[in-house]
Amino acid sequence: MTEQLAAALAAEEAAIYAYGVIGVHLKDGDEVSRARSAELEHRARRDGLVDRLDELKASTAPAPPAYRLPFEVSDREGALKLAVHVEDGVAQAWRALLPVTEGAERLDALSFLTDSAVRATRWRRIAEVTPLTMAFPGRPS
Repeated sequence: MTEQLAAALAAEEAAIYAYGVIGVHLKDGDEVSRARSAELEHRARRDGLVDRLDELKASTAPAPPAYRLPFEVSDREGALKLAVHVEDGVAQAWRALLPVTEGAERLDALSFLTDSAVRATRWRRIAEVTPLTMAFPGRPS
């Protein structure tokens, strides 16, 4: 389970970095607010994962000082595409925890997967991308 928790932590840290880039390219106040809210949610999840890994006395690789984005982001369209990409990736990381957790920990993983899938759908709607949803959120494509 520590391997999956570490992967979720890496995904959350990457999301925090990405939302810094995303927010710079959004102009609409509502979109900027959504990006800030998403970043705060990912920060809270990251902090919870750090605490959980500490409880398990598990060590993880330190977060890199910077991340390589999967593609160049230079405008609103790229920022929205990155937001979808990030949330889909975070959902995948949380999905990997489902088979190795139980009880409250599994419910949290499912909730975080669902939150990311819903957030990705909202970004797709804003970007006017179809299909809006994935058949199996969190499943690698």
